Amino acid sequence: MTESPGALTREDGSRLAFRRISGEGATVVWLGGFHSDMTGTKAQVLAEQAMATGGSYVRFDYFGHGESDGAFKDGTISRWREDALAVIDELTDGPLVLVGSSMGGWLACLAAIARPDRVKAMVLIAPAPDFTEKLMAPDLSDEAKAAIARDGFWIRPSEYDDGGYPITRDLLEDGGRWSILPGPVPIDIPVRVLQGGADPDVPWTHALELANALTSQDVVFTLIKDGDHRLSRPQDLERLVAAVAEAKGLAEPEEGDLVSRRLARAARLRNAAGLEAVGITPRAPAIDDE
Repeated sequence: MTESPGALTREDGSRLAFRRISGEGATVVWLGGFHSDMTGTKAQVLAEQAMATGGSYVRFDYFGHGESDGAFKDGTISRWREDALAVIDELTDGPLVLVGSSMGGWLACLAAIARPDRVKAMVLIAPAPDFTEKLMAPDLSDEAKAAIARDGFWIRPSEYDDGGYPITRDLLEDGGRWSILPGPVPIDIPVRVLQGGADPDVPWTHALELANALTSQDVVFTLIKDGDHRLSRPQDLERLVAAVAEAKGLAEPEEGDLVSRRLARAARLRNAAGLEAVGITPRAPAIDDE
């Protein structure tokens, strides 16, 4: 089983870079974060998991990100939402598990609302719904606000990018169109949230607000007290792989009674997570893991 690269041409002629693995079961779709790309650690681990376990998987770069066409400064939540829906509609079939990281958690929610017949489960990592108006705008300095008013953008310093990246007026104004908090957020599928308690970018209370706003009753919120925003340590990746395996089990219809289905899902989670196959050494369980 291999991962095949490709490019999806949008209506305006721009191309979205993607990588796809054809396999069995619900397709896992990776939605990355703001100013990130599909080659990050978490996206790569999920690709390795899919190849190890025979699953279907798609990861892609939004407009202006990574290997895709376009300038990052021209991107908006509206555009990136459309990118996600285009990938879902044109590159996948059947039930989906959306895995969204940071901004990707917001876009995953928007996609689930737009395609309720397709999206059957979600895993959200440090989800940042409404981040443009609730996390980013309030944190802007007077200097940044003046630059945006004057020039239409401000270059935000970043520990992940030496040159920083532009925050534009269009991004901030457009983000308000897609606000989903305080809710209710009409998503009625299983959702698993992984959130770092030491995340400097997305406060755990913000992610918890989303979890509480979801109309689904099958929501599990996991707080990793010492976890950062990336959640890319071996123990974090182990949790991610397990959460995605569980979500796939919940997304795939199974025959039999409820007890049998739950036992089958538990067995799949134990035996098909593929932790060793993707190079993650399982930890000895701590007291709070039992």
